Amino acid sequence: MNREPAPSAHEAPVRDEPSEEDQSGVAALESLILQRLDDEKAQDIVFIDLKDKSSVADAMIVASGRSHRHVGAMADHVLRMLKDQGYGKARVEGMPHCDWVLIDAGDVIVHLFRPEVRAFYNIEKIWSVEPPSRAAAN
Repeated sequence: MNREPAPSAHEAPVRDEPSEEDQSGVAALESLILQRLDDEKAQDIVFIDLKDKSSVADAMIVASGRSHRHVGAMADHVLRMLKDQGYGKARVEGMPHCDWVLIDAGDVIVHLFRPEVRAFYNIEKIWSVEPPSRAAAN
């Protein structure tokens, strides 16, 4: 029986340094998702490396779809691909309306937006990353 006290809600759990195997698995997952979004004609795809910035995930991918239907289809195809590739059942939020769909694949979080909704929330700014269209305009 473990007699050490449990960490309080304010203490972050201590994580060991990820092994090379873990890192290659995350890189493979990132690559699969990015390739699927490219195949699905996602717009303004942004990859955000969270490795020393957040304990929630190692990476975040943000992309836009042209319409509710396009966002929903992309989300559905990414979820199906994750399941087919053996990454288990990812958690998903926002599918009924498809304005903003969040897919939590464990080490990688995917945000799929309609362009207007993405511009409104501007989550790239939180992580200090400019979307491709705005970076090219400067």
